[in-house]
Amino acid sequence: MCSAKTAAVIALAVGAMLATRAGDPLESEGSGYLIWSETRLHDAAARALLCLIAGLSPLAMLWLYRLIFCPLELLRALDDVGYIIEDGRSRAQAANDVRRRRKIGELPPVYPNGWYRVVDSHLLERGEVKNVSVLGEQLAVFRGQDGKAYVLDAYCPHLGANLAVGGRVLGSCIECPFHGWQFQGDDGKCVKVPYSEKVPEFANVRCWPCCEVNRQVLVWFHCDGDEPQWAVPEQQEITTGQWVYRGRTEHFINAHIEEIPENAADLAHLAHLHTPGIVSGVDLRYTNSKTWEFLRHDWKAQWEPESKPNKHCSQMLVKHALSVFGCHWPLLDVHVVARQVGPGVVFLLFNHSFLGCGVIMHCVTPVEPLLQCVSHIIFYQSNIPPLVPKFILKAECIQFERDVMIWNNKKYVSKPLLVKEDSAIQKHRRWFSQFYSENSPRLQYQRNTLDF
Repeated sequence: MCSAKTAAVIALAVGAMLATRAGDPLESEGSGYLIWSETRLHDAAARALLCLIAGLSPLAMLWLYRLIFCPLELLRALDDVGYIIEDGRSRAQAANDVRRRRKIGELPPVYPNGWYRVVDSHLLERGEVKNVSVLGEQLAVFRGQDGKAYVLDAYCPHLGANLAVGGRVLGSCIECPFHGWQFQGDDGKCVKVPYSEKVPEFANVRCWPCCEVNRQVLVWFHCDGDEPQWAVPEQQEITTGQWVYRGRTEHFINAHIEEIPENAADLAHLAHLHTPGIVSGVDLRYTNSKTWEFLRHDWKAQWEPESKPNKHCSQMLVKHALSVFGCHWPLLDVHVVARQVGPGVVFLLFNHSFLGCGVIMHCVTPVEPLLQCVSHIIFYQSNIPPLVPKFILKAECIQFERDVMIWNNKKYVSKPLLVKEDSAIQKHRRWFSQFYSENSPRLQYQRNTLDF
């Protein structure tokens, strides 16, 4: 992008120089006054216009190329979405004020047992290491020269250097940037101290169980250190390349993790929060504006947990219809199966006779007790124009950001006042409780700011 801008600026500058230097722009009249020749003034203007067009063309072509061919990537910062900014405050100030002042309620444990996404596969090159904040921990996620992904605690047990900040990948090991100690990726054991003849037998860092599936690297967390109790299912179409990567979104949400999947069982909120058309935006103060009443979304949904051996899974079946000026458009009817696997992974499966099929991987990863990183990664049929899945992802993003505005400002209610039609919410809470153990960590304190 920078090179395109540079080329455009150079083209404009050269064009302007040529336009002003072409011919003698001044003529003398008998009166002694210098005036612009009308013909040459027109020529200069025409040349300047041509140069302007020539300079802007690379930018326009680049924009068009990105629109048609490149994946859509919308990465929201911590304070980008879900806060009302008033009285000249910054977005960061508004977010910090909300977090300080709101009541948090009586919370369940903050880190459920399960699989959590830490990084997308295409963002972790061979020999690369990344520092990732997950579950209140700092992790070093790296890909060895063997192509395998490994996850270790980030801090070196020697003197506490962060292995992911300046550390090097050597084979299937990571080297500490401070003194060069090397740790194996598959078990965390120290295999080399460059200035010592002997490596202490007890020298190691914690190694996290991890897997790489559906083009994502995930880690397993269990408060008691138990081994993984289920596997994240493989989506064959992603593995075989029938469905290709078309984009991702990322949001940070100031809420307890359980609030987010609970939306699947809160069927009543669909008709109220998500009925206004996506053109009405994400600010809930304006989504019901009469200006946009001509476009409405209609939803029918149901949520059910699965039985053994997949009791860690649940399904939400969604039927979506679109009406414009009161007229139903059947071509845009979409049926979605949202299958949740554990507390942190959801498969949103699309299958449309005209628009094709694909999946949005919806992943929720706790960063801190009340801070969740939520990503949506879309994989779609390779023979469908990229604009289709990019539009689907953008529409999903708009609807999701309406929920973000609710989550960022709400209180968790442990004993909610429910009506008969809300029965699925209580059912969902009973289902979700299986991911907590007696020793699951609970919130001990709350920070005053998010330091945005």
